Amino acid sequence: MNVSIVIPTYNRKPILEKCLKALEKQILNATISNYEIVVIDDGSTDGTPSWIRNNSKILPHVVLFEQKHGGPALGRNLGVMKSKYEVIIFIDSDLIVLEDFLVCHVNKLSFSWERDNKKCFTYGSVINTSNFKNPENEKFKLTDVSFAYFATGNVAISKDLLLNVGLFDSSFSLYGWEDLELGERLKKIGTKLVKCPEAVGFHWHPPFDCGQIESLISQEKERARMALVFYKKHSNLRVRFMIQLTPIHTLLWEIMCLGGLITIKRLFPLLKFLVDSGKNRIALEIVRIPLNLIYVKELGRLI
Repeated sequence: MNVSIVIPTYNRKPILEKCLKALEKQILNATISNYEIVVIDDGSTDGTPSWIRNNSKILPHVVLFEQKHGGPALGRNLGVMKSKYEVIIFIDSDLIVLEDFLVCHVNKLSFSWERDNKKCFTYGSVINTSNFKNPENEKFKLTDVSFAYFATGNVAISKDLLLNVGLFDSSFSLYGWEDLELGERLKKIGTKLVKCPEAVGFHWHPPFDCGQIESLISQEKERARMALVFYKKHSNLRVRFMIQLTPIHTLLWEIMCLGGLITIKRLFPLLKFLVDSGKNRIALEIVRIPLNLIYVKELGRLI
């Protein structure tokens, strides 16, 4: 079995360096003949392509393709089309993996292929961390639990199956939902999700600080716009709940924000205090409450 790891990236050079170096350290077994790391640079301006080309000797498995900035859906599609091998593994460019990452995915996937005639995919575990120096030291937390059916942070799937279902919809040009929408199409044809928690990835993101608030608000508004694209393609109850397009969700976040009394502006002094005290993770969990209200209100406005 041969593997193509597809990674779209945009202005993430420092963490991408760690990502690629970890992937170059993979310990293989008899099941894996060869692998390639297909990096699609989505118009980065931070020197990512130059760094990859200048370090080709330490990145022998990396194959670089470049495109104008068009979003991860376009990037992943290009990566799949340019890939050489029968197994596609999607990860994000800020994911650091362990040395047995490929073996864990391929062992589980090859066993499941025999049973499900390749109509399945393996879903690894993702541990969120802000530890840039040693992300692998992070422990699994309750907040790392995911209930998503198909998310491209850490999955392995047949290339033929992806091509048959139609790849990613490039109309998802902003933040969010393109992988879950593809998952909806996979689910409709009976594709089986196979849990593979032993294929661990450490998802790095910078520690929360108050300077990120404006970009997080913009991200929620983009997410709402893309949620509407998702719902127009799949107007069913499951998708309604996924994108929180129900009165229940609106009421929930209104209650959580005390009818709008709890706003980011009012929380700002508390958030700053927590950040200054080194409690960045707590501050992030708190700010997510009014951010979710912003999201559902924007979605309601767009509908």
